[in-house]
Amino acid sequence: MRFIKVILIWLALAIVPVAGWCGESASGEASEHGLPSKAVIVFNLGPLAITNSMVVTMLVTLGIVVFAQLATRKVQSVPSGLQNFAEWMVESLYGFLGEILGDKLVKKTFWFFATIFLFILFTNWFGLIPGIGTVGWNALMSDGSHEFHPWLRGGNADLNMTSALAILFFFMWVVWAVQANGPVGFFKHIFAPGSDSTGVMKWFMVAIFLFVGVLETLSILFRPVSLSFRLFGNIFAGENVLEAMMNIVPWLGWLIPLPFYFLEILVGLVQALVFMLLTAVFTQLICSHDEGHSHGEGHAHDH
Repeated sequence: MRFIKVILIWLALAIVPVAGWCGESASGEASEHGLPSKAVIVFNLGPLAITNSMVVTMLVTLGIVVFAQLATRKVQSVPSGLQNFAEWMVESLYGFLGEILGDKLVKKTFWFFATIFLFILFTNWFGLIPGIGTVGWNALMSDGSHEFHPWLRGGNADLNMTSALAILFFFMWVVWAVQANGPVGFFKHIFAPGSDSTGVMKWFMVAIFLFVGVLETLSILFRPVSLSFRLFGNIFAGENVLEAMMNIVPWLGWLIPLPFYFLEILVGLVQALVFMLLTAVFTQLICSHDEGHSHGEGHAHDH
């Protein structure tokens, strides 16, 4: 269980600061209804602006780290309580990812994919706690108007946060791809998967592979964009739907959102699972040395 502590500390040190520098998160647009499109700066730590969405990610990270500490404080051969739940969760994730990545690759990458899944899942669910996004203060704008700023905002309802997750995955994907294939093999995997043709047909296939390689490169570069916008869009839309349901009939604001609330719990789980699955599949495709993996299969998984 020791590795759980390591990966969660890595998460706190890596993802949260990247989210702060990934883009400016100041509130400059008035919005009377719904969650503002931008996170609000709560305070600054030197050049790092701490937004209300970053505060949520810090609280979630702290909560997971505390849970890991409590679950592994007194490890027993016959687990019970928190240790039993933690071991069940880790073993289930390990077995699930092992079916996708294979025994060798899952040992190398499990720390990353398990952390990403748990972080996204609990960040999504934390954003559903009553008061998140609805309790705050009225800020005086430059034109004399007032705008509501929530103290806390769902972490993945901030595009900076989801972009930070996607950029970190892309960096790790490049590292694992180069380690598995070598610098030359990495480019050969994309541009020259191999052909037994000779003569004119060989050069024709080279031209085809180069063209397909360019398309594959564009697909690879677009993956962080699609990953970040998919997660952000679903969570941001869900939180706005909940607020709209609360305000549609004010005196029934406690009842109407309930079906949507339970739906968002499911959406939070599904989006965490989708993010982990897509990143795991992308990694398996580039790191696998099976001859059956080709450009066509790669594009099939992309879409």
